[in-house]
Amino acid sequence: MSRTIILLMDSFGIGYAHDAKVYGDEGADTLGHICQWFKENSERPLYLPNLAKLGLQAAAELSRGEKLPADLGAAYERGAYTYAEEVSKGKDTLSGHWEIAGVPVDFDWGYFPEVPKCFPQELVDALIKEGNLPGVLGERHASGTQIIEELGEEHVRTGKPIIYTSADSVLQIAAHEEAFGLERLYELCKLAFKLVQPYKIARVIARPFVGTCAEDFTRTTNRHDYAVPAPKETLLDKIVECGGNVYAVGKIADIFAHRGITKHYAAGGLDNIIEAAKKAVLDAPDNTLVFANFVDFDSSFGHRRDVEGYGKALEHFDSRLPEILANVKDGDLVLITADHGNDPTWEGSDHTREKIPVLFFGSDVQNKELAPMKTFADIGQTIASFMNIEPTETGTKADLFE
Repeated sequence: MSRTIILLMDSFGIGYAHDAKVYGDEGADTLGHICQWFKENSERPLYLPNLAKLGLQAAAELSRGEKLPADLGAAYERGAYTYAEEVSKGKDTLSGHWEIAGVPVDFDWGYFPEVPKCFPQELVDALIKEGNLPGVLGERHASGTQIIEELGEEHVRTGKPIIYTSADSVLQIAAHEEAFGLERLYELCKLAFKLVQPYKIARVIARPFVGTCAEDFTRTTNRHDYAVPAPKETLLDKIVECGGNVYAVGKIADIFAHRGITKHYAAGGLDNIIEAAKKAVLDAPDNTLVFANFVDFDSSFGHRRDVEGYGKALEHFDSRLPEILANVKDGDLVLITADHGNDPTWEGSDHTREKIPVLFFGSDVQNKELAPMKTFADIGQTIASFMNIEPTETGTKADLFE
């Protein structure tokens, strides 16, 4: 029986989408602009030889319609590569992952307006009353790291949690793990998740941090996402219904609301997620989907507009990729992809509407350029066909083997 391994590099876009102008993202290019920055500001170009051998540079140049600012360190050697465009509304985590799993988002999420006191007063009042809080801080659009630096000390002093949002359909709550309590934060986020449902908000995220003062407050890896479940059966659901397994690494279980998951490998931080992915691939029996999300590219570097940090994280991931692939067996299908963009050179601190890399490889996969995918759902349909399960509702399978 078949095994499929998805290694999803969160926010790793490879060029602006055809409809990027609608989202204010025309010209965004996560990989291309990181590559350009390294060419102009570093002693050497961005070095991603293992990903390049699997077709990353070829896929990026297919997406861009022109060469990257610098080569990535190796020539293409194997696998079937292309790029995919998103049809879902929005450019967030849930939309990207759900569409990959065969369920594009064809409705409008709710969003909080970019104004001071951005949350409805009745929502804030209910959170304070039902959460037994002395009040809240923030109540605006903000960078998560900046707002804890600004308000963290007041939070510790007063016991008021920090609530904020972004351009995504999300409400985030930051609180000190020790002064406020981690379990108390989780319970508050569960309450908030219930309260935001009338507003069609996709996620509530717990953002715990530690430290003694503004200068050393640091977010921990104990983040937890409370997400709306997909409105239809996903690829993951179909695999489990057919008696297969889905091993979720990192935040995948949260993204799919823990539905269609048979085993969860909790991990935070790039190296820890890599170790968890290695273990999941090693553990996985036949007829299993291993689905790993490497969130740090997005959360630690994309949103923070840290170009150098993003590039160095890419290089570190590339250097450790062979460790994950060492556990791949003959007959396995491996995919490296993303869910959206987050160009660290772009204005603001939010995601960017971009095309994503689609790098399929395995012992039986033909070495070739695939036709561009008009929807991320083509990925899920291709995997459904490979695993010999019921087709997903949308998407067209790619021919990987002829």
